[in-house]
Amino acid sequence: MASQTGAFSGFRPAALEFFAELRTHNEPDWFKPRKAVYDNEVLAPFRALLATLSERLAAVGVPLVGDPARGIFRIYRDVRFSPDKRLYKTHQGAVLTRSGGKGDPGLLYVHLEPGECMTGVGFWHPEPPLLLKLRRAIADDPDGFLDMAATLEARGYKITSDTQLARLPRGFEVLKGSAAADYVCWKTFIVDAPLSDAQMQSPALVEQIIEVALAARPLLDWGWAAEADDVPPPLALRMPTRPLPRPDF
Repeated sequence: MASQTGAFSGFRPAALEFFAELRTHNEPDWFKPRKAVYDNEVLAPFRALLATLSERLAAVGVPLVGDPARGIFRIYRDVRFSPDKRLYKTHQGAVLTRSGGKGDPGLLYVHLEPGECMTGVGFWHPEPPLLLKLRRAIADDPDGFLDMAATLEARGYKITSDTQLARLPRGFEVLKGSAAADYVCWKTFIVDAPLSDAQMQSPALVEQIIEVALAARPLLDWGWAAEADDVPPPLALRMPTRPLPRPDF
């Protein structure tokens, strides 16, 4: 088994078995006696995976890092406003970003779940100011965005979104009927790749994830360039401080 500081050597079968059983026994009476299994078989290898991925990404020039303290999501669900009162997630996820924190835009995501393992790269539900910049970047250079998307698709990675607007957002009506129209309705820009349970259990997982990150690098560069673009704010109209005189007629 990989330690927190050692090189990643793959998840052991016990990690996948833990989540398979948690699907059926999602209650504290089952989880609490097995918390050590979660810590040793899931968290510890994930920390090692983030550390190893960070080293390899730096070596290939991709500015993403994984922080074992900040990049791994909690297993505990927030059930306060959810009709689903199950207390525990039945998967484990972690992100690598430029800062190592979860809120930094532009990420590499790794997901561990029996039969549903995957990795993804891109911009997942960016905050409204960044989402507006991404949409403006598409509107300002639709051919450039479409060329970038075509490049990724030729590499086997199609940009997708999990949710989108039903109609063009205000200010982007000029794109109606164009090849880029659908993209400005998107709320997420991501490429993803499935990973088998067997791949998650191999040290070769690191290089497979690095391959996806390198292929999707144009998407990250496009989004980061849009983020850095200083778009002037809308012109503020100065309102008179005193009432206007009544018209003389």
